[in-house]
Amino acid sequence: MATIYDDIKAQVEKRRTFAIISHPDAGKTTLTEKLLLFGGAIRMAGEVKGRKANKYATSDWMQIEKERGISVTSSAMQFNYNNHHINILDTPGHQDFSEDTYRTLTAADSAVMLLDAAKGVEAQTIKLFKVCSKRGIPIFTFINKMDRYGKEPLDLLEELERVLGIRSCPMNWPIGMGDEFCGIYDRKNNRIERYRQDGQREFIYPGERGVEDPVIRDFIGDALHAKLCEDIALLDIAGDPFDEEKIQEGKLTPVFFGSAISKFGVQTFLNEFLELAPPPHAHNSSMGLIDPITTPFTGFVFKIQANMNPAHRDRIAFLRVCSGKFERGMAVNHVRSGKKIKLAQPQQFLAQDRDIVEVAYPGDIIGLHDPGTFRIGDTLCAENSFEFESLPQFSPEHFARAINLNAMKYKQFQKGVTQLVEEGTIQVFRIANRTEDLILGVVGQLQFEVFSFRLKAEYGAEIKLEPLPYQLARWIKGDMEVDPNRFTNLSSLCVHDQDGKPVVLCDNEFSLDWLQRQNPALVFSEIS
Repeated sequence: MATIYDDIKAQVEKRRTFAIISHPDAGKTTLTEKLLLFGGAIRMAGEVKGRKANKYATSDWMQIEKERGISVTSSAMQFNYNNHHINILDTPGHQDFSEDTYRTLTAADSAVMLLDAAKGVEAQTIKLFKVCSKRGIPIFTFINKMDRYGKEPLDLLEELERVLGIRSCPMNWPIGMGDEFCGIYDRKNNRIERYRQDGQREFIYPGERGVEDPVIRDFIGDALHAKLCEDIALLDIAGDPFDEEKIQEGKLTPVFFGSAISKFGVQTFLNEFLELAPPPHAHNSSMGLIDPITTPFTGFVFKIQANMNPAHRDRIAFLRVCSGKFERGMAVNHVRSGKKIKLAQPQQFLAQDRDIVEVAYPGDIIGLHDPGTFRIGDTLCAENSFEFESLPQFSPEHFARAINLNAMKYKQFQKGVTQLVEEGTIQVFRIANRTEDLILGVVGQLQFEVFSFRLKAEYGAEIKLEPLPYQLARWIKGDMEVDPNRFTNLSSLCVHDQDGKPVVLCDNEFSLDWLQRQNPALVFSEIS
């Protein structure tokens, strides 16, 4: 007789929850929309560059994203494809919003790393790869823009190993590039997928001779055929063999080539990815590993977003379901507060579009209406009162004093700051004994612009930002009580974060080194 565990197990095996990571302009939003297109979630891809025609990226719902053509917040999107239930965590590519991306990656079971064929491995990709690598999650690589001229494919594979330190296994191989690009050779299925700009799929099946078959030479010409045979022979002899165990451990990345803008190679990638990517895994907690199937419902909040619907001034907490079966209206333990709360209006998303969800399973991302109850990192569970591993808070690199320009809008100003801090958009620090002084800290400079824009557009409060000279923040940890005066001088300032923890702001590494030498009993930590 089937049990509740059998039902949950079947649902878990269907689910794939992953994030897409890349450097800005590698084509991440375009790839996301093509995946949604194949899943039937949208009928037409609204590309970022079509802003003048009011076609915006489906995953870019915020007004400033539409105006600037960049993603500045993480989106969660669900759709079904090929008997799989897919949860995409679309993250900002821009480095100024990397903290939002770091937190979102904690909710993913795998990652798709998108590279621009002409630029290879870029700075933001390196940062995000390290976060994924530290968690040991599988990484799948899609090399984009093969219909333009770029680096040699073999050079790109060498770059993956040299820069990122990960071995690679090409699942398919490009034939030409730029104007000469005519398709990819599928190594696993021994077939050529012909490049067509109209997005239609067309395959050529050679015989037992594989790439050496004359039918391929007749299709691509002598020069490209000779190079293809040479490359495949080299990969067969010197390349890394396919090893599913190493892929699951994050030690080997399967590599796919294509062009997201024309959809070419994307469906082939999606089909292979769904077969290889892992289903939801066990998460670590204060009680040890939490099994996704046998443990009653649990989940954690990894993101909070205010004003997704400006007409209703709402606040949504994004929750990753980690175990068990979630049911609408269920009462759960809110571990941090020790209270029992009822989850009455759970929602699932396609960017700004929402549907009420009746049930959810491990791997799913659901939105919870938040009247101010939740914080990033909160654990919810149907039984017991354990907590999942806390989400890190990273050291800001830019600081400014925030001044409210309209005293009549003080309440709106305070509400906006409070809610945007709880979202993780910014960090707030206050000088000891001077609580009216508000210092904002961000990882990237553009976050100040987004903060000011949203404060005015969503809360009606205008601010002036006065830049401060500090470049780093360190949380002060130790047994002794911290005297703010000991850490405040011309090159450093002692403040408290939103939780009242002591933090020192320094204008450079030299100042920090001096403070560390003067206070050997204390620890100066980059992460809260």
